[in-house]
Amino acid sequence: MAVDYAALKKGGFMRQKQKNNFSLRVKVVGGNLTTENLRIIAEVAEKYGDGHVHLTSRQSVEIPFIKVDDVEAVKAELAKGGCRPGICGPRVRTVTACQGSEICPSGNIDTYHIAQILDEKYFARELPHKFKFGVTGCQNNCLKAEENDVGIKGAQIVNWKKEDCIMCGVCEKACREGAISIQDGEIKLDREKCNYCGRCVKSCPTDAWEGQQGYIVSFGGLFGNQINKGESLLPVITSEEQLLRVTDAAIQFFDDNANPGERFKFTIDRVGVDKLQKVLEEAYNG
Repeated sequence: MAVDYAALKKGGFMRQKQKNNFSLRVKVVGGNLTTENLRIIAEVAEKYGDGHVHLTSRQSVEIPFIKVDDVEAVKAELAKGGCRPGICGPRVRTVTACQGSEICPSGNIDTYHIAQILDEKYFARELPHKFKFGVTGCQNNCLKAEENDVGIKGAQIVNWKKEDCIMCGVCEKACREGAISIQDGEIKLDREKCNYCGRCVKSCPTDAWEGQQGYIVSFGGLFGNQINKGESLLPVITSEEQLLRVTDAAIQFFDDNANPGERFKFTIDRVGVDKLQKVLEEAYNG
């Protein structure tokens, strides 16, 4: 019986150089796996692979040396441990995320929560080419947001409360951008220099800085044969609803305008960044 390699690849089974062997990509959202997931992955790798797994650059797990005759059995075994195959090809890929504010002291947003929402809305959606989301919690940018077709970075829009300030100078020292200074008994914030990192909020001993959670979104990142840093085309986004309007608009723009086999960055270049920005601004403004 002929093997449908295209269908297998769509379902996460990628051909190896060894004949009739496949490397199975397991679906992982935001880099998180439970111990139950890990146990079943290990069991499947022992039983159906060669006893090892590979951790991909996008936080997935791949189980190599799966035989074509074992594909259905492998899927059934994985399901027992709450796992299922990922995807390849021209569709929305695994959403990556750092640990975010639920774990990391530097985090400004709950990255895993955002990754889950993006996964539920878009995962495996058919598109002219692959499409990647990455979510990082702060300006430390552990997930390298700008490498993704759409990158999301946690932000804090900050304000100083004079009545709670003791002029200790900790915030001035904490700010890496030189945006905060003490002048004539007042705290001065240069918003042109502020990068929304939130270090002033986190370092202040008297809570004299307050921060509003936000999202910095970049578009058109690419990190392969050609490299491009995604551009932030909008002001800081201040609500989850607004964020999802913008991601909806970005992915629909790509679906509507891309040629088959064309990445988002090249669609933007060909159609025009001004046209994308107009669509994004409309979504941003509701």
